[in-house]
Amino acid sequence: MRDLQSERDYRRIEIDRVGVKGLRYPITVLDRAHKEQPTVASINLFISLPHHFRGTHMSRFVEILNEYRWRIHVARVRDILKKVEERIPALAAHVEISFPYFMEKSAPLSGEKSVMGYDCHLLATLDAQGVYDLRVGVEVPITSVCPCSKEISDRGAHGQRGMVRLFVRFQRMVWLEELIEVAESCGSARIYPLLKREDERFVTERAYDHPVFVEDVVREASLKLQEDERITWFSVEVENQESIHQHNAYASVVRERREDSWVVSE
Repeated sequence: MRDLQSERDYRRIEIDRVGVKGLRYPITVLDRAHKEQPTVASINLFISLPHHFRGTHMSRFVEILNEYRWRIHVARVRDILKKVEERIPALAAHVEISFPYFMEKSAPLSGEKSVMGYDCHLLATLDAQGVYDLRVGVEVPITSVCPCSKEISDRGAHGQRGMVRLFVRFQRMVWLEELIEVAESCGSARIYPLLKREDERFVTERAYDHPVFVEDVVREASLKLQEDERITWFSVEVENQESIHQHNAYASVVRERREDSWVVSE
C-alpha cells in the first residue's frame, strides 16, 4: 500500500509538534508514603517533524504506548521517548502526562482523615542529540483572604479560592508531596476535603489572621523553591478566583539557577 505520510514534502516547513492527544492510560507514579500509586493519565505524545516528510504515522504512537500498558512509570518516560525516535523520523519527541494524585489529609483539629486529589503533570522532551528535559508540576488549591479588604472593612474581609501551579526542573528527586506542601504553605489557609465544625472555625480564623495578596503567594512560593538546592528551574503561577469581582487576580514568576544566582527565565 502507498505510504502517503512518508512521501516528500516540498514546502520546507518543519512542524513543531504533531502526534496524538488525549489518550487515557493507566500509569504508576512514585508515592512518598506508599512507594507507588496507580492512577489514570491523559497522555499527549508528539514529535517534531522534519520538513521533508509530509506526515507522521499516528498509529505508531499508540502502538508504543500500548507496549508499556500497565507499566507506564515516571522512570520509563525517557525510554518511551527514545522508542518514539527509533520508530518515527523526528527532530525531537515530546510527551505530556497529566494525572490525578491522591494524598491522605487530616483535618486540623478533629483529626478526621480523608483523601484529597491534586492535578499533576510530567512534561518531557528528548531531542535528536539525546538531550532529555523533564518538568514536574502540580496544581494546588488554596484559600486566600484579601489584605486590602480586611484593612478597609469594619466587618470581615472577602476571601477566595486560589490555584497555585508549580513546575520544576531538578537535579535530584523532588517528591510531588514536597511541591504540594510548598504551595499549600503560602496561602491564607489550606483546603481540606473533610472538615468538622471545630475545623471549619479554625480554618476560617486562620485565613482571616493571615491575609495574602496573589503577589504574596507567588513570592513566598518562589523563595521556598529557590532555597531548595535540588531545583534548577521553576515556574510559579497563582490565580485567585475573585469572590467580589468579575475578573481573577493573577501573578507569575519563572526563574532559572545559574551558578550561585537566580535569573529571570522563559
